[in-house]
Amino acid sequence: MIQALIVDDEPTHIQGLVRHVGWEAIGYAPPLTAQSGEAALALLRNHDVDVLISDVSMPIMTGIELVSRCKELGYRLQVLIISGYNEFEFVQEAIHVGAQAYVLKPIKTEEVEAKLTAFRAAIEKQRDIEAETNELQEKVSGSLDVVKERFVHDLVLEGLADDDTKESWIKLLELPPLMRGISVISFGYDRFMDGGRDAKSRIVRGSGFLKAVKVSLADFPGVIAASMGSEEVVAVHLNPLPEEQVRMEKGIAFVQQWIREQYGSSVTVGLSRIFKDWGEAPIAYKRVKYMMAKARLLEGGQVLYEERLDETEFLEHRVREEYIPEIVRMLEKADEAGKAVEYTSSVLDMLIAHHPFTYIQAFGLGLLSELARKRKLQDDAMADLNIPVWQRLIDCTTVPQVKDVVMEYVKRYAEAEQNKQSSQQHNLIQKISDYIEAHIHENVTVKQLAELHHLNASYLSVLFKKSTGKTVSEFVQETRMNKAMELLRDPHVRVYEVAEQVGFQTAAYFTYLFKKTTGYTPQEYRDYH
Repeated sequence: MIQALIVDDEPTHIQGLVRHVGWEAIGYAPPLTAQSGEAALALLRNHDVDVLISDVSMPIMTGIELVSRCKELGYRLQVLIISGYNEFEFVQEAIHVGAQAYVLKPIKTEEVEAKLTAFRAAIEKQRDIEAETNELQEKVSGSLDVVKERFVHDLVLEGLADDDTKESWIKLLELPPLMRGISVISFGYDRFMDGGRDAKSRIVRGSGFLKAVKVSLADFPGVIAASMGSEEVVAVHLNPLPEEQVRMEKGIAFVQQWIREQYGSSVTVGLSRIFKDWGEAPIAYKRVKYMMAKARLLEGGQVLYEERLDETEFLEHRVREEYIPEIVRMLEKADEAGKAVEYTSSVLDMLIAHHPFTYIQAFGLGLLSELARKRKLQDDAMADLNIPVWQRLIDCTTVPQVKDVVMEYVKRYAEAEQNKQSSQQHNLIQKISDYIEAHIHENVTVKQLAELHHLNASYLSVLFKKSTGKTVSEFVQETRMNKAMELLRDPHVRVYEVAEQVGFQTAAYFTYLFKKTTGYTPQEYRDYH
């Protein structure tokens, strides 16, 4: 049964709802009642309440303040507000702080019952969702395989460099200390060998592929395997022993043979070196993937060892496919521009440790060329800088000179991006602020502002808060109050006229909000100012 709480300072209003609403017929228990906001909060502390029904106008604590307080305390309630016709703006405020529905006086029993029935449906649906979520969480918690797969994904794609993350995984899976390190093994299904299959077949094949790997490596207590899609399985081997290498090779051969017999295709396998730190897993995985991709160009079904990887080729691949694209991507996002400068410096230091002057110079020219290409159609200060910088790079004779030129350019590029975005955002927020001030007599919403300026409403809300320190609603209210204070200084403008000119439909709600904001009623403010 659903439990409701009725709050009203008029006992006759409470009794009317208690007697005339068919509580049991619409799935509710007999309602709890309170004659003040304070009494209602006391009941909420001691009872499980689903629905709050409150009059908007009560002494000491209004219905609006009660709803707001319930929200602050974390109560998950469906809220029905009862209001008079001349209090409609109070209803709007109540909905703003968390009410879901309202009814106007004089109350019609069938209307209240309709609202309560809709509430019951929403509550029951929420309970079903919570029950299903809890059931799913229990299944996930009870399935060690699911947890292990998540661990492998996190390890090889992101690493466990963060101490808290690392410790939580070690504790959850009871992982041993890395006495001998870790290796990563990637099993890649050579899809090009089978001519492609439909989605259902690929899912079935992927499941069988994962099972084959798990069965073949079941004798290794330190191995955890996970599917990375229908065409790849990755295993991490914790603390591998030298004497396990022969058995590992037999396990790999079993997987390759099983796939060949089942699907007439091949599996390429890559094994990383043994590394000592959890945080090294992503780079080890990248190295294995590069090695496998290159080998597959010639022939599938090979077993590859990272010890045979050409370091120079791999580094060049990373420069071309990872480093330069990542620097460009970060520089194009003003909020990541600072990180881009640090990232560029670290990349240069890494390259300098492995390559001669000519290679570092070529990298700098390649990076600047890519950044210049991105700026090609943009008329800004950076355009005039490109040719002189290229010439400076060409004239460099030492590695430190190359790094200085590249870093100077990247820093200026980052500053230009940040300034451009800041200017654009400032102009946009100024336009929106001007529009609000010019239309303060209207009820301007975030959605309307977003549509007018061709923006997503959520993005506008975040951007406005970041730029002004206020939400759009707070800015609208502040602008209204400032305009109201200005108008109140003119004794010839009546209070209800001030309310209309700053966008309030009733003088009562304007008075309420003005006092809440300034500490004075409009008349008191006029008298003192």
